[in-house]
Amino acid sequence: MIDPIDTSLLPPDVRKAGPAAERLYSGALAFEQQLTQQLAQSLADSADSMGGGDDDDSGDATTSMYKQMLPDAMSQGVTAAGGLGLARVIYDQLRLREGGS
Repeated sequence: MIDPIDTSLLPPDVRKAGPAAERLYSGALAFEQQLTQQLAQSLADSADSMGGGDDDDSGDATTSMYKQMLPDAMSQGVTAAGGLGLARVIYDQLRLREGGS
């Protein structure tokens, strides 16, 4: 599940453009966060398949829980730090398509 987008993450020009622009950018940012989460999950899965740890620790419930939380935490951290820049590109393209400036 994706957390609600903090409106402070919205660029000033998006906030100035009004509620419709804010919703559009929030959707683009949510898409970016979901993509980041999926990429992080793929990275974690590939690290697990490479057997990067001790066999004794692989069955530990706490370690397993943290491994499951890592992709979500990483995607939230990237989004909170301003994202990858993909949301802005998506937003700009959608605004152009709508005929906005």
